[in-house]
This record gives sequence, C-alpha cells and structure tokens, in this order.
Amino acid sequence: MTLEEAKRYLLRRAKELGLEAEVLFQEERELSLRARQGTLEEIKEARQGGIGLRVVVQGHVGYAYTEELSPEALEWALSEARDNALLAGKEGFIPPGQALGSHDLLGEGLSAPLEAKKQSALELERALRDDPRTRSVLMGGYMEKEVRMALSSTLGAEGALRTGLAGLGGSLVMGDGPSLKQGWDFKLAKEFHALDPGRTALEIREKTARLLNAKPLPTGRYRAYLEPKAMAGLLYVLSRSLSAKSALEGKSRLLNRLGERIASEWVTLVDDPTLEKGLVSRPFDAEGTPARRTVVVEKGVFKTFLHNAETARALGQENTGHAFRTYRGILDVAPTNLYLEPVGNLRLEKGVLITEFMGLHAGANPVSLDFSLQALGLWVEEGEVRYAVENFAVSGNLLELLQGVEAVGNDLDWTLLDAAYGSPTVAVAELSFAGA
Repeated sequence: MTLEEAKRYLLRRAKELGLEAEVLFQEERELSLRARQGTLEEIKEARQGGIGLRVVVQGHVGYAYTEELSPEALEWALSEARDNALLAGKEGFIPPGQALGSHDLLGEGLSAPLEAKKQSALELERALRDDPRTRSVLMGGYMEKEVRMALSSTLGAEGALRTGLAGLGGSLVMGDGPSLKQGWDFKLAKEFHALDPGRTALEIREKTARLLNAKPLPTGRYRAYLEPKAMAGLLYVLSRSLSAKSALEGKSRLLNRLGERIASEWVTLVDDPTLEKGLVSRPFDAEGTPARRTVVVEKGVFKTFLHNAETARALGQENTGHAFRTYRGILDVAPTNLYLEPVGNLRLEKGVLITEFMGLHAGANPVSLDFSLQALGLWVEEGEVRYAVENFAVSGNLLELLQGVEAVGNDLDWTLLDAAYGSPTVAVAELSFAGA
C-alpha cells in the first residue's frame, strides 16, 4: 500500500471496530560524509520509517507500530494496539483534531548535488589542518537529515510536514609546546548553502586554541559567565522539569510553583516551534495541536509547563502543543526551540568564562536540578580574557543559578541536543568552583 492508502485503511478499520485512533507516519533519511587526511573515509546513507498507532478502548490507551504497509501488517498493528490498551489499563484519549495542511519547511534546502557535499566535508577537514598549532584532525564531516511526518485521526486531525537539517562538524587536537587541547563543534542550518566550511573550521580552531596553556583554577566561589553552548546544556537539563508529564510523575521541582518567581528578572525562557529558521520548528505537534510561541518563564516568573492534551487535562491547564512521539514510541512532552531571550546588558568584568560543560548526563540531575560538572573556561578581568583555566568542576543547583543571573547578552546561539536549545552568554553572580 501507499502511505495514503495505509492511513485510510487504518482509520476505516478503527471506526468499524468502534475505536478512537491516531495514525502517525514518520520517515527519516540520513546522510553522513566523513573526511580524514584529505580523503573521504566514510559515506553513509540510511532510511527508516513506519506507522505508529495510538488507540483508545474503553477509555484506555494502547500503542503499536509497523514498518510494513501490507493489509496483514496493518491488521496486526491495529489488533496489537487494541490488546495493549486492554492490558495496560492506562487511561487516555485522542483529542479532537482539524485539517492542518501539508507543510514543506525544507524546500530546496538539501538539494545540492552529492559532489558538493563531499567537497564541503573535504574543505572543512583541510581547513582544520590549516594552522601550525594543529597536531591532528580527528574528523571533519558533513551530515544531513530529512524527516517526513503525517498525522491522521478518527477525530479529524489531518496534516503532513517535511523538514530537515544540514550540518558541518569537526574535531581536532591543537598544541603549543607541551600544552594540548582537543576541540570539536558542529554548525547546523536548514539548508546546505547556508553552511561555510572555512568559517566553521576557523571557529573550531579559535575556540580550541584559546584553551591552550591553561592554568589550574583555585577552588573558590567566583562570578561566572556562561557562554551560549554551556548555558544551552543547562537548559537541556532544565527542560525535563518544564514537562508537565514529569510534573505528574513527581519528577519536577516546579510542580505547584506556577506564578512564582523561580529566576531573576533577566530570565525570560521561551519555546517557539514557529521560528522561521528554527532548527526543529514545526507547524503542529504529534497530536495535531497547532504550534504557537509559549513563554515558559517571563522575567523570572514561572508561567506554564509544556503540555500535551493529556497533561493539560490532568492539571487543568491550557494545552501548549508540545506533544511528542515517534512512530515507535508512546506519547510524551518535549520542547522544540527552547531559548533564553537576549537582553543585551552583559559586560565582562572579573570571573570565570565557562565555555563548555562535560558529562551532562552523569553530572546533572534533571529531577533535583543539582549539578556537579567538569568544565572548560577562561579567566577574564576588565572585559578581557587573561588566560585559560582547567582542572575544575562547577557545582550547584540550577534553580539557584537562574536566580543568580545578573545579566544576559545578545549573542544568541543554538545547540542541538534532543531539541534545539538557545542562549546568549549569561552572567551569574556566584558559583562554586572545585579546582586546584
């Protein structure tokens, strides 16, 4: 069957069986090119996709999926989802839907010939080597990902979208005498032609070289400046506490704190799936709720959790349109383009400029929001970088860090983790540093 035929088949059969059903189709195509020592050592292209079913039987929800679109496979998936609903006993519902249209957010973004993409990977790897301090280039590469998604339900939801990303990234080791530092970075865009191998390589080299000849940082409490990449990592940790699903599961310290000040007045946190050039923008969520800009924290005050239809009903709050699931998975809540709004009142004075945190998964707790993280950084005084610092960890609690934010820059930049996280450089009054 074609995708359209499979969707119609499943919706018709669900109605015949008296089931409420939601059909989610996803297909992903990935291309990766890896260059090393002036030659392409790896070219990979992969595709995967399938249909995920969510059905409601007697008020209970069940899931199943199939990667085959034959009538037999579709009947099996429908029967499996129904049986899972009866066995699981988890209450749920399919929200009323609407015609959402078909949206192409990618256009000609990835349409460049393969040869041009190969050359971009080779040019990046070559440019990483173009510095006398480069000791070795571990990798220079190009990647792209294209995603197609379609959603239909027995209650009227109907929509489709196509989106994707292109990216250039590399890793190298640089040295100055006995001092060695490894660096890496990745630059992403909605289209291939927005990428610049030479500029990307220069940024990777400069960000790595500035960490050479680092001095040990004495243990103490210092004013901290978090560069965009470092702050984006902390927003990633915070994002689970912003999920209403986490709140309902008792895994968010923000439950019962709506309307309270949880951060300084300089903190306004927004999730916006409608950003024109947003890395993971989308016109609607995984339940067919139209996308809209959501202010999560406004000038320090906690305004709303991120919701899907189920969590909004459970907490008696407005659905923010943040339902998420893959065709293989169950309903969840997830951010899209979550970012700290720029202010432009930042001035570097005296303290530690944190360039990057390491080990977020191991060193930061998304429930308690406590963290103890190894980091890389620079010592700054009177607005200037004096020298690199190393062998230190930063510890604290993320809510306390947000309350200590004293200024926010205007250099908004994005990091892609499970979603897109954006931040300018942020100044924090004081953090605890464990060093030499």
